[in-house]
Amino acid sequence: MSVRKVPIIPTIIVVAAACVMVALGIWQLGRADEKEALIAEFESASERGPVRIGDQDLDNYLYRTVEFACPEPTSWSAIAGRNRAGRTGYSQQFTCRERTDWGQPDVAITPAIYAVVGWSPGPNEPDWSGGNITGVLTQLGDDYRITLAEPVQGLEASAAPDPSDMPNNHLAYAGQWFFFALTALLIYGLALRRRWRDA
Repeated sequence: MSVRKVPIIPTIIVVAAACVMVALGIWQLGRADEKEALIAEFESASERGPVRIGDQDLDNYLYRTVEFACPEPTSWSAIAGRNRAGRTGYSQQFTCRERTDWGQPDVAITPAIYAVVGWSPGPNEPDWSGGNITGVLTQLGDDYRITLAEPVQGLEASAAPDPSDMPNNHLAYAGQWFFFALTALLIYGLALRRRWRDA
């Protein structure tokens, strides 16, 4: 009976790759737990009272009701959005604070703050000259957005930001990495079996 030889270097490479994939899957499971905890934290923040914001670290106030002075809004835009009844249309957004210029190395970057002042079925610009606003703070890339609790005159209320809408795909990513590891081992096992059969 012939001895079935296992090639050392290819086996080490495949097993090492499978171990890396399993480690990535385990890491994604940890990330899923972190995301669930973050969503729970945001849901808790939404139940707290309003706080006035300025130049402080705004990450500490995400999904909390905030107050902000927006005396001279600029850069109006109509973005796809829903009202509180779930109807699709346009959320009307103004810039309350412009981002500082990235080209100035000696100036600290100040993120922009946008105000969603309400919802309308069409993209027409509303008549709004600014003022003190109150709404829910969320992140918009490196910047921030405040969705007003009460819309300005002539608009309907936009749907309030909901932390549960945040995607948590880490479980799916973990499953993919585990599947890739299993697939790699199965394919290598089949290749070994064919090699032994043809030997």
